[in-house]
Amino acid sequence: MIAKDLKKGIAIKWKNDVCIVMETTHRTPGNLRAFVQATLRSLSNGRSFDERFASTADVETINVSHEKWDFSYQDQNGYNFMEPNTYDNLTLNDQIIGAAKSYLTENQQVTVVFVEGKAVAIELPPVVELKITNSAEGIRGDSANNVQKPAMLETGLTVQVPLFIKEGETIRVDTRDGKYLSRA
Repeated sequence: MIAKDLKKGIAIKWKNDVCIVMETTHRTPGNLRAFVQATLRSLSNGRSFDERFASTADVETINVSHEKWDFSYQDQNGYNFMEPNTYDNLTLNDQIIGAAKSYLTENQQVTVVFVEGKAVAIELPPVVELKITNSAEGIRGDSANNVQKPAMLETGLTVQVPLFIKEGETIRVDTRDGKYLSRA
């Protein structure tokens, strides 16, 4: 594949590492040669970086597949998932799960990303519903604009919620930025 055909989500081999293309921009400055500016995320260390390719440069692509798996439970070996059709099991470690562990609940469906048959990452749905396990009571009459309080969720994550939200309620949380969206 040539660099000008790179698209978001493609896996490539770059500098002895496997990287996922996060974003691309094709540029043609004045009287210079065209190039592709790409943001890549390394699968070995999880870091993102920008790379510039000549638009006609050859890039080696790697097979990537996305499969739906159900999160079952966590134990000392890691996070255990089950494929809903074949009932195959998969255990992933903390490095692969990363910050997603703050949003995982039993029987939740996630997308597992496989590169050349090896699980390398998980993708959460954009919004999850989580139950509040600990939250201070709002003070009656404290109704200034958008006053919020911290609330501990069932996964251990703490988010800021409006004062009217009570312990035991289920709320919707954005998995991209970890912010409260609404009651469930």
